[in-house]
Amino acid sequence: MMFTKMKNIDSAFKYVRNFTMLVIAGCVVICCFALYKSFQTVARMQDKVYILAAGKALEAYASDRKDNIPVEARDHVKTFHKFFFTLDPDDKVIKTNVTKALYLADESAKRIYDDLKENGFYSGVISGNISQTVQIDSINIDIKDYPYRFKCFARQSIIRTTSILKRSLITEGSLRNVSRSDNNPHGFLIERFNTIENKDLGVKNRK
Repeated sequence: MMFTKMKNIDSAFKYVRNFTMLVIAGCVVICCFALYKSFQTVARMQDKVYILAAGKALEAYASDRKDNIPVEARDHVKTFHKFFFTLDPDDKVIKTNVTKALYLADESAKRIYDDLKENGFYSGVISGNISQTVQIDSINIDIKDYPYRFKCFARQSIIRTTSILKRSLITEGSLRNVSRSDNNPHGFLIERFNTIENKDLGVKNRK
């Protein structure tokens, strides 16, 4: 009788022990799963940013730079051309735009600006009340080799008091990675900037 009771106690102890171990193992699995999902959620939230535009919060997702190189490179080239080639008959506007453009390029663009200034180009724009705009048609980026080569195809409109002159504009250069900043948000620097073609397409009289 005593041995039977001892056997029953031993069986009950083993049962409780096994059940306790099973509960502990289950708790460990649940805790590990909860930690994994928490880290996964935090990682997703870190990739998510909110942009305030026109008083509205827009949701955006961060991604690796390599995924966005063509898009950012094209926008960098486009932004440079907009600032460098958009002119109004106002010395302050010209200096502001050119300064913004020169943050995006190296001395090759600065040399072109200095040459134009020395030859009286900007003075002629101001004295002649001339405005100049640029429209980008396409930008080709070769990301197979670094620095990345680009070629930009655009059209200029030179607006005078009595006429509008249309000109073709084809430029080329390369892009080098630099640190991002407020003045250079894309983190590229245009090097070896060169104008391949800039010729008249036609003149339209203004009424």
